[in-house]
Amino acid sequence: MAIAAGAWAIGLVAKMPSGPGPIDDNIIREVADATKDRVRRFLLTSRTQPGDVVQHIKICGTDIVQLVDEVPVETYSAIRKECPDVQIVQVIHVQDEIALHKAKAIEPLVDMILLDSGQPNATTKTLGGTGQTHNWELSRQIVQSACKPVWLAGGLSPANVGTAISRVRPFGVDLCSGIRDAKGELIPSRLAQFAAKL
Repeated sequence: MAIAAGAWAIGLVAKMPSGPGPIDDNIIREVADATKDRVRRFLLTSRTQPGDVVQHIKICGTDIVQLVDEVPVETYSAIRKECPDVQIVQVIHVQDEIALHKAKAIEPLVDMILLDSGQPNATTKTLGGTGQTHNWELSRQIVQSACKPVWLAGGLSPANVGTAISRVRPFGVDLCSGIRDAKGELIPSRLAQFAAKL
């Protein structure tokens, strides 16, 4: 459905502390293999340690790894060495102005940045899929100061994506809960409505 709607990439969500949409690594690999050369494939991983992340990438076979949590600096170099063809996207959870400093610090180490809503320091981490927006003014400042592509996520839906794009001017937008029902099931009509606003 995503490819038919014109998506440039699909996100394959591995095991997470919380949030909708996680699928087994074997299914991620199956989808990644089936969509090769049709769309870019993001592996969303909550693993942080260098060896664990590299192993996860190799198991899942995606083009891009999206690090949804903070990682040691060694993780970036391990990915570059062991998975040289895989692009790195670091998620920054925009809670306050600290996000501006975090984005600036990690930009030289990654290929892209993704700005999302979440609480990585909560007792049960929320690392995405919250259905909540964040301060788009802070996100706009990050986009304006960055030299690398910056994605916007966090509570985007057919109702607000147009406003989000006009305010933040991101490289691209990412969505999850905004096209799901209360049970977490994807709703094709919402995906079509979202795509129509882009």
